[in-house]
Amino acid sequence: MRIGRCHLWFAMLAFTLMAGTAAAFDQVGKIKKIDADKHTAQVHANGRDHTARIADDVQVFDAQGNELKDGLRSRELKEDAEVTVTVEQFMGTATIKAIRLGRHAAVIDSANAGKPPAGLKPLSEMSADDTYKGEDGGLYGRGKNEPPEEHAAAARKETAQIVPLDRDGKPSSDGRIVFVSISMSNATQEYSLFKQMADRDREKSPKLTIVDCAQGGQAMAQWADPSARPWEVALERLEKARVSPQQVQIAWIKLANVRPQGALELHGRKLQSDTISVLHIARERFPNLRIAYLGSRIYAGYAGTPLNPEPYAYESAFVVRWLIQDQIKGDKSLNYDPARGPVNSPLLLWGPYFWGDGVTPRKADGLVWNREDLADDGTHPSETGRRKVADLLLKFFKTDPNTRTWFIR
Repeated sequence: MRIGRCHLWFAMLAFTLMAGTAAAFDQVGKIKKIDADKHTAQVHANGRDHTARIADDVQVFDAQGNELKDGLRSRELKEDAEVTVTVEQFMGTATIKAIRLGRHAAVIDSANAGKPPAGLKPLSEMSADDTYKGEDGGLYGRGKNEPPEEHAAAARKETAQIVPLDRDGKPSSDGRIVFVSISMSNATQEYSLFKQMADRDREKSPKLTIVDCAQGGQAMAQWADPSARPWEVALERLEKARVSPQQVQIAWIKLANVRPQGALELHGRKLQSDTISVLHIARERFPNLRIAYLGSRIYAGYAGTPLNPEPYAYESAFVVRWLIQDQIKGDKSLNYDPARGPVNSPLLLWGPYFWGDGVTPRKADGLVWNREDLADDGTHPSETGRRKVADLLLKFFKTDPNTRTWFIR
């Protein structure tokens, strides 16, 4: 079968499995051949051999859901190995986005796709008396959306030390202030547009260099390994931007993991642990990294795949809050203050909060997430969704009392 004909197979298969109502699905089959160089796969399913394109950022997992580090070159992907492939629409083409050993196909009920999760309030709108799985409201807890005074003072202190640095990390009037992103596909789609908008903004400081280091398919679990490919790519992007790791002082990190499972206490603690590892590595790779602005996911009630649907997208905000609260409490693994011991983390603060309950307007700004704000899979942002996030990022960094000191001209 020629590669171009795989679209017909996927289109027919999707129609058969989901009555044409969802843009992504899981399919069980047996491997005939994986070509890692050409990013193609031959899979035997429904009594026939089919050839399909594999996404550049494909995720490859073992039967327990753990990522195989060798990806498409993993020895486990041998001929006749039973696999579950996740097929999504990408740029109008049906593409394999994930491969998992074993039989795990479970098509999400399309009748429920797109329905807002009843009763969920944005974390920023929850009060101290509101509860969700034992958690109260407010970005910083106790119904508060601003950090407690001691942490706010620490933020001002760290911000005051953000100045242009030369390539060796020494203060220089001719130096740069570098602001990077660290995260996965949603983040790079959003941050890259934010960078374009910010670079065109006449108010942006000429000393500021924005570098998008987020990468497709590279969630917190993938960044948590110091030898992992995402860090190599990040360094390559810094070099391409003609800046050095020593000049990086601010990061925006969007928290997510691929295919989270279980209760908040289960998937949330895994995400928390992975993010702590990322923060440690980031502080080591970027020795002058002072502040990390954390973010959680956008609304995922339209999700048509198990990649990261609700309530996981909503619950990622609580993980952001756990990290910040632990740092406020003096957790040594998140220490940013050299007076308190070894520094292994930047100061943690909330960046803009993106989640809203579908078409229900947020009280503070009227933000809604319409179906057209998400791509075919209901998980990644469309062009309008990207712009909503980019607008929120730009507004935040231009107006926040701390960020405007280094972001604005």
